[in-house]
Amino acid sequence: MSPRLVAASLVLNVFLIGALAGGTGWLIGKSNLGYSLESAGGRLPAADRKAFRQALREVRRESRDVILDGQAARREAANLLQQPTLDTAALAAALERARNADVTVRARLEQRIVEFAASGSAEDRQLLADALLRRAGRQPPPAKKSP
Repeated sequence: MSPRLVAASLVLNVFLIGALAGGTGWLIGKSNLGYSLESAGGRLPAADRKAFRQALREVRRESRDVILDGQAARREAANLLQQPTLDTAALAAALERARNADVTVRARLEQRIVEFAASGSAEDRQLLADALLRRAGRQPPPAKKSP
């Protein structure tokens, strides 16, 4: 076999292996969608889905300052980690600020989801419950069939 043919075959095989690995990774990543309360909104009927997403956007808009503070705290923590001498107290404080911001935003989002669920239908609540069960690592029981 000529060296050019071997090189071409090698390049083609590397390309095919990369495409196969990338496709597999993409499919695996897609299989994890829809298992959090926020992403469960994507499974709601169109009108409810729109209202659900709007409610979550409002929370994020209202929480903009908290989100920005959390981002600033993460940047500060990254900067502290890059210093020649680590200030552990300052790093711990920056990480705590970031964590507190995350918890605050999450609590606000969850509260809005509670409000949405309270005003929604039983079917919508079932979709959200299924998402929680999947997130917890177990599949929901099969739906009961009526006789």
